[in-house]
Amino acid sequence: MAGSLAQEGLPIDEERRGGPLIVTEDVELLDDLLRLCAAAGAVPEVHQGPLGRRGGWEQAPMVLVGDDAVLRCRGAARRRGVMLVGRNQDDPGVWRRAVEIGAEYVLRLPDSEGWLVDQIANAAEGVGRPALTVGVMGGRGGSGASTLACALAVTAARSGRRTMLIDGDPLGGGIDVLLGGEGNDGMRWPDFARSKGRVGSGALEESLPALHGLRVLSWGRDDEVVIPPQAMHAVLAAARRLGGVVVVDLPRRVDESVSEALAQLDLGLLVVPGELRAVAAAKRVASAAGMVLEDLRVVARGPYAAGLDEQWVAHALGLPLVGDLPREAGLPASQDGGRPPGSDPRGPLARFCTAFWDLADAPGSGGGLVAGHSGGGVS
Repeated sequence: MAGSLAQEGLPIDEERRGGPLIVTEDVELLDDLLRLCAAAGAVPEVHQGPLGRRGGWEQAPMVLVGDDAVLRCRGAARRRGVMLVGRNQDDPGVWRRAVEIGAEYVLRLPDSEGWLVDQIANAAEGVGRPALTVGVMGGRGGSGASTLACALAVTAARSGRRTMLIDGDPLGGGIDVLLGGEGNDGMRWPDFARSKGRVGSGALEESLPALHGLRVLSWGRDDEVVIPPQAMHAVLAAARRLGGVVVVDLPRRVDESVSEALAQLDLGLLVVPGELRAVAAAKRVASAAGMVLEDLRVVARGPYAAGLDEQWVAHALGLPLVGDLPREAGLPASQDGGRPPGSDPRGPLARFCTAFWDLADAPGSGGGLVAGHSGGGVS
């Protein structure tokens, strides 16, 4: 199991809210726990000798008590987040000792290493409500999915939301280009391609280029065009733990890595131009995405062929309609000037995206725009 903790190519988060308190004098067990804390990006406090009545025991986000230290922890105040840790898989007295110190969990190493790393990292990061995560896909090539993804991220950031835009399409040319930030310093997908295990949320955020009030994970200019599923899972999970909003620009094909991304979305938006061939192509995309994503909705885009409108497009696909994506005059010229889609708050595209986020946040609209979040559809 220890091999699952390898994290190649990951940034190290130097600033933490505080790591766990470790109470043990077992040198080998201490070495194991220090290794697991390092894998989680947490800096622990190690306590040896008798426990004081106050201090680290009460203040630490979690307490890891070695089997050898139960006797001197018996008088400590009862609190949440105490875990009894050891290696003896066949110890019949372990549950009695756990009750004596009020431990919530009994962990045996190495079997529990992966789970414990996640718990240490969660405690150190102070994990709260996960980010509202929205993926955008095109029903056909050139549908404007990347433009919408960029505009959603820009408007979310302008409204004060903590925002991350993730480019999940290695063949899309790099979404940082749409933001005018292809030359900005910061990590890109190739830096995370070998990532396994857990990525530190704060370290991820700090490592990415900051553009227009948001953080962007895009592609570099090299030839590496593969996101392993493990890396996609680790990076998106870290982004979601930050809270706020995560927008993911996704390709039309659904491979293992895209499936990992779809599995972490709260909502998927399928951008479909109002023409018969586009609807036919979008049906295949929707069928593949729908095998993983529970909530997929349509954003129709004009101009429409004769007899078609946004309602017809959504009905033909059998998916809920979010709305009609407006056209914005002068958008290519604005992008050439370094102004990304959605940067004009009075423009039709920004107004569409603002309405989307406002409804996502609106209370009391009958179940919410997204399961687990409050709000309603744009249309």
